[in-house]
Parts: sequence; C-alpha cells; structure tokens
Amino acid sequence: MPDSAPPLPLLAAQGLTFSRNDRPVFGPLDFSVDAGEALLVRGGNGAGKTTLLRVLAGLLRADAGSVEIDGRPARTALRAQAMAYLGHLPGLKADLTALENLRFLVGLHGLRRGQLVEQALGIVGLAGYEDAALRELSAGQKKRLSLARLWLSPAALWLLDEPYANLDLDGIELVNRMVQAQLRSGGAALVTTHGAYAAPPVRTRELVLAGGNGDDLAEATA
Repeated sequence: MPDSAPPLPLLAAQGLTFSRNDRPVFGPLDFSVDAGEALLVRGGNGAGKTTLLRVLAGLLRADAGSVEIDGRPARTALRAQAMAYLGHLPGLKADLTALENLRFLVGLHGLRRGQLVEQALGIVGLAGYEDAALRELSAGQKKRLSLARLWLSPAALWLLDEPYANLDLDGIELVNRMVQAQLRSGGAALVTTHGAYAAPPVRTRELVLAGGNGDDLAEATA
C-alpha cells in the first residue's frame, strides 16, 4: 500500500508581502505552522510583527501572497472560525464586568468544549473579580481577562501579539501553560516577541523579521 500523505499544516503562507505608504514592511514570506507546534515571530520594534499577525487575522490586506488554513484558502468565515487573535488592546468593553465581557464574547465566538466561563476566570487568577467592571481592573488584570477570553475560544490557531506584556512572573507562566495546553489539544500558536521574554517551553520554530530589506525570514527548529 502506498504511504499516506503527510498531514497538511494548520496554517501556511506563501509569498506573503505587505507595504505601507509604498514602503515594504515584510515579505515575501513563506512559512507554515503544524498542529501541535508554535511559531515564534521575532524582530525589533517596527519589524512588522504586529502587522503580520493582523494580516493573518484578516484585519489588514496583504499586497501579495496567500494564506491557507488546513489546505483551504483563508476566507473571512474560515479565519473567524479557526483563529483567535490576542492583540495589544484588550478587545473588551469598559462598561461590562469581567464575567459579562466573557459571556458576550463567548456568544460571538463560541465556547471551547468542556469549559465554563466562570472557571476561566479562576484559571487566569481573576476569581473574585466576576462583578468588577473592566475600568476598575489594572493593566495586568485586563491582560489576564483577555487570556481568559482566549482560553474559552474553540479556535485551533492562536495569534498572540506580545502575550507576556503587562504580566508578572506568574502571568508569564500562565501564558506558557496555556500555550502548552493548546498544543497538546492539537492546536497551534504564533507568538510575537522582541526578545525581552522567554519563548514558551514547547515545540517551537522561529520566523525572524528583519524588516523590508529582502532578508525577512530565518526559520529554525528548536
């Protein structure tokens, strides 16, 4: 019997290019992320890390190239189903409580099987803050609430832009545990960093953005 074909990558990008005001930001980039692994996106300030994640999430349009999810073109509906994006802004409503924010977002994006909204607050260290309005929370607590939203998402692919920012050592360890659990469940993660924080202790490859100079990609398996 012929050997079975290898599984398709969870995410694959080919020739991905983006420019702003006629100045190249990154690309062309070719990379992929398999289920069960993380891609660490490194680069200095202005290298295009945040822009790359926003392009992958469909928030910005690439100049050229393609993105596929499980071998299918990453159209809007498929991105919304398969991707969960954690950006620099919390993506939460200031007038709602912590619990109300999570319930609202679960209603929009769905709920990971076997999870409860209230339990997610405890997992991220916000037990007892269920009725606290978002505006009453510190920057670190808002980040933890955003992590609870991420944890509840059923998306297989996490796009994490500087996920360790505004977190103490316990928070950094929380992110690492969450990424480990995501990969164990067959998901994947893209994690941006400028090098100030350690990478999550998981199966990791690197995508190094040098910034618009034609030498954007260096990939290694760790």
